[in-house]
Amino acid sequence: MSTAVLAVSMQTWSKDMSKMTLISMIATTAAFLAVPDMAGAGGAAPVTEEKKATAPIVRKGSVPVNGIDYYYEIRGEGEPLLLHGGLGQIEMFAPIMPVFTDHRQVIAVDLQGYGRTPLGKRPIELPAIGADLAILVKQLGYDRVDVFGYSFGGGVALNMAANAPERVRRLVILSAPYAQNGFFPEMLPQQAAVGAGMADMMKDTPMFLSYKAVAPDVSEFPKLLDAMGALMREPIDYSDAVAKLTMPVLLIYGDADMIRPEHMIDFYHKLGGGLRDAGWMRENMSKNRLAILPDLTHYETFASPLMANMAMTFLDGGGKAPNWAEQVGK
Repeated sequence: MSTAVLAVSMQTWSKDMSKMTLISMIATTAAFLAVPDMAGAGGAAPVTEEKKATAPIVRKGSVPVNGIDYYYEIRGEGEPLLLHGGLGQIEMFAPIMPVFTDHRQVIAVDLQGYGRTPLGKRPIELPAIGADLAILVKQLGYDRVDVFGYSFGGGVALNMAANAPERVRRLVILSAPYAQNGFFPEMLPQQAAVGAGMADMMKDTPMFLSYKAVAPDVSEFPKLLDAMGALMREPIDYSDAVAKLTMPVLLIYGDADMIRPEHMIDFYHKLGGGLRDAGWMRENMSKNRLAILPDLTHYETFASPLMANMAMTFLDGGGKAPNWAEQVGK
C-alpha cells in the first residue's frame, strides 16, 4: 500500500476532526503504518524477484530471555546480521530483505510486545531489550554479529551495542534519536497521549491489522499501547550509551524524517564525526558515518532499496571512493 493510498483510506475511515487528531497522534508513533510503493522509495529501483529473491527461513522459533519469549527467524548464509526495528514485525522488512539475505545470514527478531513476541509482564525499556538481544544471539550460537535497528529498534540496537560491545562488529542505526529531544517538539505531546484509550479507534488501521495477523494474544494490544505511551513519556537520553560505542557506526536518516536535522548532526558529532576536515589522505577521517537520504520520511526509510544497499555497503566494510591522489597516481 502506498503512503498516498494510506492517507486517503485513513481520511475516509475517520469522519470527524477528533478521530483525525487521534490518527495524527498514532502516525507520529507508529513507524511502520505502511510499506510504501518501492518505486517511490528514495527514487531507487524496486527490488524485484527477477533481481533478487529472499532466502527461505532455515530456522525459527522463540527464545525466552528475562521473562520475554522473543520470536526469531533466520534466513540466508554468510556473516550474521541481527535485524529488528520499528513498531512492527519481521514482515515490515520484506521489500528489502533480499538485499540483506543475498550474502548474509539474517537473524530477524520481533521485539517485546510486537509481532509474535508477547508483551510479558515488565515495562518496555530500550536498555533492557538491548541486553536481552545480546543474550539472545549468544543463545542462538553467535559470538559476534552486525546489528541493524530501525526507529524504536534503533534505540534497542544502540543500547545493545553499548552494553555488550563484544557482541557487535558493526552497527547501523536507522531513523532513531539518542534522546527524546531529537524529535520535533510538536510531536512530544502527541507521543505522550498514546495509551489504551486509542485501541478501539485503531481497529481498522494497518498497525492493528498487521499486529492481529500474527500476535499470539490480540487482547494485549491495549496494554501494548499503554506500555509504549509510558516509554515515550520518559525524558530519555542515551548520551552515556553513545559514548560507549566502540565499533564502527552508520547513522541513516531521511531528509524529511521525524528526527530534527540538528539532532542527526549532534549524534554524529558525539560519535566523533563531522568535527574537522578529513584530510587529503583521510588522515582525520572518523570510522563512523552519517547518511541523510533525499525524499524519504520516517515512514519510508526502512523500505528504501537505496538505504538497504548503503547499509550493506557499510556493513561489508566498503564504500570508499578513490581520492584525487590515487587517481593521479594511476
